[in-house]
Amino acid sequence: MHTALVWNRRGEHGIACDKGPALNVLIVEDSARLRDSLGRGLTASGFTVDNASNGMAACQHLDTYDYELVVLDLGLPGMDGLGVLHHIQARTTRPRVLVLSARDQISDRVDALNRGADDYLVKPFAFDELVARLHALARRSQDAQTPQLTIDTLTLDPAARTVSVQDQPLVLTPREFSLLELLMRHRGRAFTRSEILERLAGCESSASDRSVEVLVFGLRRKLDQAGISELVHTRRGFGYLIPKS
Repeated sequence: MHTALVWNRRGEHGIACDKGPALNVLIVEDSARLRDSLGRGLTASGFTVDNASNGMAACQHLDTYDYELVVLDLGLPGMDGLGVLHHIQARTTRPRVLVLSARDQISDRVDALNRGADDYLVKPFAFDELVARLHALARRSQDAQTPQLTIDTLTLDPAARTVSVQDQPLVLTPREFSLLELLMRHRGRAFTRSEILERLAGCESSASDRSVEVLVFGLRRKLDQAGISELVHTRRGFGYLIPKS
């Protein structure tokens, strides 16, 4: 396998496998030891890495450079990780965010995901899993470059991450948007609750099926209020889907 030097924006370099264009990732972590370890590991895995030790520095990086991915700790000094998520959500272009946190309660995960995180991994973690999840998020970003998805008067724009009904905006949470995008992109295919959890958030098995039921209920309610009734179907024993016709 060939290797190549990968330089980050400060002129530092590392060894990376030759796997095509490197993905730009920002590590936001206040622990210098973990930050440096992640930087070395991700650089060796083919990523171009920048890092920030606090929320304000992270926002400065995000306003200066374009990143495909952000690895974000929640317990940061000054502006915490949730503040960084808020800053990212206000941007026109948004990187995919993997929260890497010692907070292991379901409520912490749900809160971060509802505030715009794309995935959540609890410390301690396996480095190979972190890399696999980052590549999965990168694939989702590439999928977002596809054209708008439309069903009758319902339009979903993957790039802008907007939904409209008869040209009127429909406000969804990040997870509701991701669920709708998944079902619209794969019309006719039923997804089980566990598949939905894995696709939307990479959730561990400790996340309950009940959370998927609540998510589907909320999406259906908002669609119904917008005049789109019975779009998401339940196929007993198979899961949820949007029929092809």
